[in-house]
Parts: sequence; C-alpha cells; structure tokens
Amino acid sequence: MNNLVRATGTLLIPVLAFICAPSYAQETFRVGFVNPDRVLREAQPAKAAQAKLEAEFSKREKDLAGQGDALKSASEKFEREAPTLSEALRVSRQRTLVDQDRDFQRKRREFQEDLNARKNEELQQVYERANRVVKQVAEAEKYDAILQEAIYINPKHDITDKVIKALNAPSPAASK
Repeated sequence: MNNLVRATGTLLIPVLAFICAPSYAQETFRVGFVNPDRVLREAQPAKAAQAKLEAEFSKREKDLAGQGDALKSASEKFEREAPTLSEALRVSRQRTLVDQDRDFQRKRREFQEDLNARKNEELQQVYERANRVVKQVAEAEKYDAILQEAIYINPKHDITDKVIKALNAPSPAASK
C-alpha cells in the first residue's frame, strides 16, 4: 500500500506539472519603464510650472541681484577709502556694511527657501498628474509593472514618450 501511494504520488506530480504548464506559459509579465527626468524636462505641465515659478520669482531675484551689486560696490568703495578715513568713521561704515551684508544674506536665504517651497508644490502637482497618466497608459496597454529607475532597460519597454504625449494633450477638464 505504501509503495502504491509513493508510486501514485510520484506519478501525479509530473502529470500535474504538465497539465498546469500551458496556463503558465500563456501568462506573460509585462514591464514598462518611464524616465521621470525626461518627463520633467519635456512635458508641457512641467514647462508651464517652471515658467510660472520664473514669473513669480523674477522680480525678487532681480531685486536681490541689485542689492548684492550695491553691497559689493559699497564694500569696494570702503576698501579704497578706509586708509584715509578717521577711526570712528571707518568703524561706523564697517558696521553699516556688516549689517547690510547680514540683511542681504537673510533675504537671499528667505528667497531660496520660498523658491524651493514653491518649486516643490509645483513639482508635486506635475508628479501627481504624471503618475495618473503612467497608470492610465499601464492599464490601457496591460502592463503589470512600470519602473522609474533601472540600470538597464530595453528601449522597447520605455513608455516615456507615450507619457509625455499624454501629458501634453489637452486635458478633458480644460476643454469643458
């Protein structure tokens, strides 16, 4: 009896594998790839976000550049005139320059923090929209997985162009 179970068991395993094999062979795992850097460089929503940020921050950036140039000129003037100034006037002007420099550094730091915060907000919106588009492309073309980072990817699996094209297409909500 034991030999019969053993013989039947060893016989069933190859038969089950043979019966199940065709169903596994028909199922393929589709993997795609999207390059997020290209999406951020080439997609219209990303370009529009960049233009919006430039418009929003250009005046402040120009003001800071002007303040930096004025500070540099004042510092150079002080260096030229310092040997001929009285001690009290030299110390007073030096303090003024230090205060102006501190104020300039603070404004520049605040500008950079504000710019980075706004850039993150805008990029987050672009990323969210791009991820929705990637998901739509993946579902429409029946991909099982989409990668954003890979050491190597065969170009036939790169869907970046499709994602950029979909992002650049007018959205249905915008045309209503």
